[in-house]
Amino acid sequence: MRIDPAGWPFVGGALALAVAAAFLVGPAAGVALFVVAGALLFFFRDPDRVVTLMPGAVLAPADGRILVAGTSTARDFPGDLWQQISIFLSPLDVHVNRMPVGGRVAKVRYHPGRFLPAYRRESGDLNEYTEVWIDHGGQPVVVRQIVGVLARRIVCRTQEGADVAAGERFGVMKFGSRMDVFVPSGARLAVTIGERVVAAVTVVAVLPD
Repeated sequence: MRIDPAGWPFVGGALALAVAAAFLVGPAAGVALFVVAGALLFFFRDPDRVVTLMPGAVLAPADGRILVAGTSTARDFPGDLWQQISIFLSPLDVHVNRMPVGGRVAKVRYHPGRFLPAYRRESGDLNEYTEVWIDHGGQPVVVRQIVGVLARRIVCRTQEGADVAAGERFGVMKFGSRMDVFVPSGARLAVTIGERVVAAVTVVAVLPD
């Protein structure tokens, strides 16, 4: 299985420590660190996905559980204009992020902030995040990579002006986090709170014609 490039420094470091510990401390210490290396490989796994192709579909940008599905409560996205889908990623979920729609990247914005637990509603506004605006045939769709208590590093590999496809990989979040998607108020939401979603596969909303 493919491993996201951001994971190799962690895996390599754990393996190097495992070898050193086996020689300097003992086999038990080496085995323990080999287990850590295996856990890191699992965390940074990047499985291939069969992308759902459907007119107007907004796809889940991450694996996880739906925290919010309804009128936007985010500070920068007024509820009369936007709807919000929030996805919580546990450390066991795949943390590679994928584009919810195809189009052109209109803006990429970094917001410094706090490291509140990602499941708290206010973390979407107060925590550190990277925000990507996508122009999908004249309709804006916005996706936020939000850090949490454990996820304190965001990797965003897209940039303003890039042409992207729905389901395309664009980044990764390290060690537990949250993804928010904002769609115009006229979109139809296709998920409910508590539902589990799969990146690039689950349709979370359908844009109006």
